[in-house]
Amino acid sequence: MEAMIERCAGLDVHQETVVACALFGPLDKKPETSIQSFSTTTSGLLELNDWLASLNITDLVMESTGVYWKPVWNILESDFQLILANANHVKNVPGRKTDVKDAEWLAKLLRSGLIESNFVPPEDIRDVRDLTRYRKKMTHQRTAEQNRIHKILQDANIKLTSVLSDIFGLSGRRILEAIMNGEKIEIKDLKEIVHWRTKASLADNAEAINGRIRRHHRDMLQYHWDHMLYIEKMIQDLEEQIDQCLAPYRKEVDLLDTIPGVNQVGAAVFIAEMGVDMSVFKSSKHLASWAGLSPGNNESAGKKKGSKTTKGNKALQTMAVECALSTARQNNRISAHQKRIMKRQGKKKAQFASAHLIVTIAYNILKTGEPYQELGPEYVHQKQQNKERKMIEYLKKKGYTISNSDPETA
Repeated sequence: MEAMIERCAGLDVHQETVVACALFGPLDKKPETSIQSFSTTTSGLLELNDWLASLNITDLVMESTGVYWKPVWNILESDFQLILANANHVKNVPGRKTDVKDAEWLAKLLRSGLIESNFVPPEDIRDVRDLTRYRKKMTHQRTAEQNRIHKILQDANIKLTSVLSDIFGLSGRRILEAIMNGEKIEIKDLKEIVHWRTKASLADNAEAINGRIRRHHRDMLQYHWDHMLYIEKMIQDLEEQIDQCLAPYRKEVDLLDTIPGVNQVGAAVFIAEMGVDMSVFKSSKHLASWAGLSPGNNESAGKKKGSKTTKGNKALQTMAVECALSTARQNNRISAHQKRIMKRQGKKKAQFASAHLIVTIAYNILKTGEPYQELGPEYVHQKQQNKERKMIEYLKKKGYTISNSDPETA
């Protein structure tokens, strides 16, 4: 293998130790090797930093093993050119696996320039990523608590969901609080509690509330209610902190917000997961594959077989699909694209195809800095017509005569 880096090192990272193998020397000669183990505590990683600096190492590579690579990255990222390698791409020969051999193999691959780096966003983007992912977790937990409240109501013979479309709206929350407080709710009380725009009549609401609720039900409702309110307060605090962290990227958020189906929440997730510097991705196709929105390749002996969508960034993939689903009732390029794919390949593949399109649009917007321009639902059809027109003009220049008559009816 041809050497390309004079001074590099490979790090085999574990929970308690990290084995470092440094290779240094002229590119046209066999390099010198130095191997040493260090602790993964802060003091041990600082010793690793000093040892690498004493050898004038410039480039480092480590595998993305769980979360154990993060402490090493935090200490070394300011002084060295770091590469985070995909473990599946740098596997050694089976049966010859030791910590020293793994570190040496990584160093050899890096010295020859055979390792592609995984995308690791800057520190401020990583902070936003932690916040957006935790907000998603809290949203799921809030939904779980709401489902538990609904279960308790059914067990108490209270059919509140039959008369209210959202039992956690203004009217529903008032009724739930009255039930938990043990109040006797009559029709005259419902006039003050239920909003006047509620479709169900006061008599229907009173009939739905008339159940067989016990003290146990009230206690369980109170537990779930308090936890739900606590989670809602946490979500509100998280959203405020996300807005503060995204203040330097307000321009990029507004640009992404111009894409149909992408709101402020979706734009925040897009920036948190893929950053704002699109030069780290080779192309929009590479970004879509990294997000897990591209079909895999499975070809042998010239025959292409079916393959599933590649694994990728789950948070970005989920948000892109949600944005694609929100355009289903709209009339634009993305919704037309989804309907066209749905006719041939079904609903699921159409959703992923539209999510792929949204990620591609987001890539181009962040790369060019220009807002989204709606091309219309007939964009693909017009593009095909323009292509046919150019082909006809080309054939006419070559001396061919083009007839519009249908050969079957001629």
